[in-house]
Amino acid sequence: MTLLVGLTGCSFYTSFERPEVSNLHELYEADTTHTRLADYSWREFFTDTLLQKYIERGLEYNIDLRTARLNIVQAEAALEAAKLAFLPSVNASLQSTLSGGNGDGATFSYSLVPTASWEIDAFGKLRNAERGAEVALQQSHLVEQAVQSKLIATIANNYYTLLMLDEQLKTSQHTLTTWEENIRTLTALKRAGKATEAAVLQAKANKFSVEGQVLTLERQIVEQEESLATLMGVLPFEIKRGTLAEQTFPEEFSLGVPLELVSLRPDILQAEANLATKFYAVNEARAAFYPSITLSGSLGWQDAVGNAISNPGEFILRLVGGIVQPIFARGANNARMKIALAQQDAALLQYRQALLNAGAEVNNALKMWQTSRERYNIDLKQIVTLRAAVWNTQLLMKYGSASYLEVLTAQQNLHNAELAESTDRYSEIQGIIQLYYALGGGVK
Repeated sequence: MTLLVGLTGCSFYTSFERPEVSNLHELYEADTTHTRLADYSWREFFTDTLLQKYIERGLEYNIDLRTARLNIVQAEAALEAAKLAFLPSVNASLQSTLSGGNGDGATFSYSLVPTASWEIDAFGKLRNAERGAEVALQQSHLVEQAVQSKLIATIANNYYTLLMLDEQLKTSQHTLTTWEENIRTLTALKRAGKATEAAVLQAKANKFSVEGQVLTLERQIVEQEESLATLMGVLPFEIKRGTLAEQTFPEEFSLGVPLELVSLRPDILQAEANLATKFYAVNEARAAFYPSITLSGSLGWQDAVGNAISNPGEFILRLVGGIVQPIFARGANNARMKIALAQQDAALLQYRQALLNAGAEVNNALKMWQTSRERYNIDLKQIVTLRAAVWNTQLLMKYGSASYLEVLTAQQNLHNAELAESTDRYSEIQGIIQLYYALGGGVK
């Protein structure tokens, strides 16, 4: 009995604990603002009601997410099977006997023989299998969360891409109207001897360039609408949407300390769950070195191969002498142990790499958001300056101090700046969405 108590305290009964991973703090930039960004639910973060409807539709019909949910059903069934392994196994066999003689007719007699057996988990094989199944189920839920988080971010990015393209199309159509007016004005000035043919040709060339941009933007909008419908798992339909200027997001947020920074990321939790699965697999492989003990309803105690044990206490005392048999079971248990240990080491490396990747993604998203925001503010100032430049060159040309080519150049620069404004505004939104996703947002 002392031996059994000692064995139950061995490492194959230990629970998994998160490993310490050092030297990762250098990856993260400090931030001292107030609210944790990942604490926002996606409904609080994405306040556009039309976008919320598209996200809801994606969460219901997206193929990848539905597949992840079916994997959870499989993991739940596997866990249930692992739990039932602790219960006795009850079987029944039907036996028939033929008898007869002395001219009498043959008679059949039947008997139903029930049998029961119960494996004692003395060395943790069943317990570690159950723990591994529990972690596998948790891992399936984390996969679903990771798919959901990625899906929400991708739908939002596609939606905001449409808003950017709408803004650029509107800008290009307005500029196209301006160039048409310029061509009419320059043609009239040419007839009056106040403009040259070069100015007219330059204006026409600019108009053709913008016409090409309009066609390209219209094609990109159609492609983006189809892409968004595909993400939602439905056939293409008319995507109703707001405007880029209407979008608002949290302005203050906190990144926290390095480990806390990525603690809500499903992929980090998934990597940790995978490591836990490999940990319990090692414990299960270690338990395989010890014999199984089964309590049978018909034979009393029996070992793994069905041999009856008349004295269980004597069997346990002889356990040390017989332990070499599973150890040298043609090297299978030893090989299994080596494989389990190697898989555990690989899972630890994957966990560390996941933390490294998470840190890089957070920093990149933060830098993208900061840089795009600064660029957007510069764009606004540039547009104000260029609009003033267009007005001034038009005024100077009216009094003969500037050529119309200077007016055309100023208008072209203004058009490019307005396109850059919508692009940088979109990049700012994309940066904060990527930061939200990189910090594990979109799960709630």
